[in-house]
Amino acid sequence: MKKKYTPYLLLMPQIIILIIFAIGLINGITQSFGVIPTFGLNEPTLNYYKEVLTSRDMLSSILFSLYIAGTSSLFSVIIGTLICMIIVTNKKNKGSYERLIQIPIIVPHVVVAIFVLNIFSKSGLIARICSCLGLISGQEQFVNLIYDKYGIGIILAYLWKEIPFIIYFVLSIMANINDSLGEAAVNLGASKWMTFKKVTLPLCMHTILSGFLIIFVFALGAYEIPQLLGPTLPKALPVLSHIQYTHPNLQNRPYAMALNGIIIVIALIAALLYYKLIKNNISALKDKNR
Repeated sequence: MKKKYTPYLLLMPQIIILIIFAIGLINGITQSFGVIPTFGLNEPTLNYYKEVLTSRDMLSSILFSLYIAGTSSLFSVIIGTLICMIIVTNKKNKGSYERLIQIPIIVPHVVVAIFVLNIFSKSGLIARICSCLGLISGQEQFVNLIYDKYGIGIILAYLWKEIPFIIYFVLSIMANINDSLGEAAVNLGASKWMTFKKVTLPLCMHTILSGFLIIFVFALGAYEIPQLLGPTLPKALPVLSHIQYTHPNLQNRPYAMALNGIIIVIALIAALLYYKLIKNNISALKDKNR
């Protein structure tokens, strides 16, 4: 009897967390449609979504968040894949690199934001070095990388976190493919670059795209770095949602939930794409084994 129920007991903490998450999600979706009886809002409506999607400031925040998430994820994937290529094609010690890239991954995002401030701001390390070398007349002449409308500081912080994640996510699979099929291609006369381009990269593409979707959704919904490094206008979507949620006028709460609803929709689309990629990858492996 004890053995029979042990797995269910071990799953209870996860089940409880899942139930709490589901209740919160349903409550948030309900509030996004303007149903908050405590505040005297009882009639469901789409007006909050309409106002969010037609408001110039809120629409700018949505586009800014998509730009930040897309740009940082794209560059992370490109740079991370290139680093993986260098490691596997030159037969570097994969285990040592995996341990090395764990360091940026475990550093909290708030700490990364402080690093970026201390290094790339006008009072940061690079600005002081350029000023001492005479490259600029003063630190105030240093290019504005923090709190700028292009979100460069946010992107730099995400690159610090996301490039190691992509390397960690892709490296093992790429190394295994290169050690088997890649070596076969080299033995048949292909160069290292041609082997990577024609054999290793195509077989890793599903994994790379999956990594892109994961970090894209994370960057879209993250709050800390856009809050600490982002411009005054436009604000990132999670930051704007927090502002609306903490607004003195409690009837602004549905606007915050509507913004969160938009994030959820985008995340669900990415999750469906991820599921489709995984499903296609499994189907391709089954066809190959046949």
